[in-house]
Amino acid sequence: MATLRQLEYLVAIVDEGSFTRAAESLNVTQPGLSHQFQALEREVGGPLLERLPRGVRLTPAGRSMLPHARAALAEAGRATVSARRAAGVSTGELHLATLYSVSSGVLPTVLGLWRRKHPGVRIRLFEHRRSDELAQAMAAGQADVAVGPLPEDWEGTARHIGAEEFLVVTGSDDPVALSDRAPDVRLSDLAEREWVHFTPDSGLSDILERACGAAGFRPRVAVRTEQAASAIGYAAAGLGPTLVPANSIPPHFAGAFLRPDPPLRRQLTGYTRTSPDPVTSSFLETLGEHAPLMPGHVARRLRKGGSR
Repeated sequence: MATLRQLEYLVAIVDEGSFTRAAESLNVTQPGLSHQFQALEREVGGPLLERLPRGVRLTPAGRSMLPHARAALAEAGRATVSARRAAGVSTGELHLATLYSVSSGVLPTVLGLWRRKHPGVRIRLFEHRRSDELAQAMAAGQADVAVGPLPEDWEGTARHIGAEEFLVVTGSDDPVALSDRAPDVRLSDLAEREWVHFTPDSGLSDILERACGAAGFRPRVAVRTEQAASAIGYAAAGLGPTLVPANSIPPHFAGAFLRPDPPLRRQLTGYTRTSPDPVTSSFLETLGEHAPLMPGHVARRLRKGGSR
């Protein structure tokens, strides 16, 4: 059976690109590393790497084994941290995975409150563009807890947070913002407009495409960006409407925002692979109680019509 040390050597060789650099990074001798790696290859019954003139390349067996090696090492690290926490040692790291939009819109408030309770615990944040990438990373053991839509058939612990609402953002003088229907808007009324869209690898791109598709059209593109904050700025400047989570809209925003009719919402959850330890449970509790899914400054302006 492969040992954690052997798995650590495999990961290091792949990450460093050579046996020599892997040995240096691990502070071991190269013959010792090579010996343990050969033992690992004998254990699995075939080569895991091809030695190239400049570096190494994973074989099919190596590509199959690598994510499991990373997950095993991550799980071993968390086991140590969990044991220290259970023993009353309030230091270490909380590994947190999430989406870029959730990271900027929801987590600052939550982490600020949570860190006051656990000042000795560092936070390591892993940000992903899409919900499926986030789910795959969590399944591979990347983090203690993830914040995002709950993957289908998730077998670990999950805490429902609530629904974040998506809003259409425009310039303050946009005709749709000045219409009699504001602060509500039918997306079909924007079918002929050019949109501030998102890059294809962004999960927000999928949300915008699905919403417009349900309204009977495919959005024309004025400009694409990767981040919600940039899209909000471009929309406010008059480049076209965009669609973003309400919690992405900053206080004192100079543009306008409107609620799609029918409403568009995304359910958010905090989820883990295993039963959460006390520190992770504390984070999930803070998340459930204080996540700003609909910030007060946005809710107040919607009641007034979405204008400034």
